[in-house]
Amino acid sequence: MNDVTYGSGTAEDPWILKTPPQTSEFQVWKVEDQDPPALVVQVGKTRLSYQVRALQDAHGMLKEHGDWMPLGNADEGKPVTEGTLEAWARSPDNPVGGYYGLRKGYRGRFANYVAPTMELLGLVELEHNARNNRIRAIGP
Repeated sequence: MNDVTYGSGTAEDPWILKTPPQTSEFQVWKVEDQDPPALVVQVGKTRLSYQVRALQDAHGMLKEHGDWMPLGNADEGKPVTEGTLEAWARSPDNPVGGYYGLRKGYRGRFANYVAPTMELLGLVELEHNARNNRIRAIGP
């Protein structure tokens, strides 16, 4: 399980998580009252945001996949490996028809930040190796 020390997932009390290899800490919270609702990630001075629906959409995709899937972490604009969570999160074939990221230029690294959030919420099992981590769905 990811090391979360505290937080309720609001802007005032964000979750404090670590990236899959456990090397970097970041904050994450939900903003439900915007359109579309956002999952906001703060990494140092950098702020990224993804559609909140990505949590359930990715969980559904992983359940259907049925086994471990590589994370395939990559910045926006960098190539991704097919068959990875990162590739799915920007694919025209996913439920939103492209990037789940909301801020152009900062729409990548989905697997690095959304996967640990999914783990915190009990939706997935996530590996925490130095490299080449994988994810799989758990729960209903």
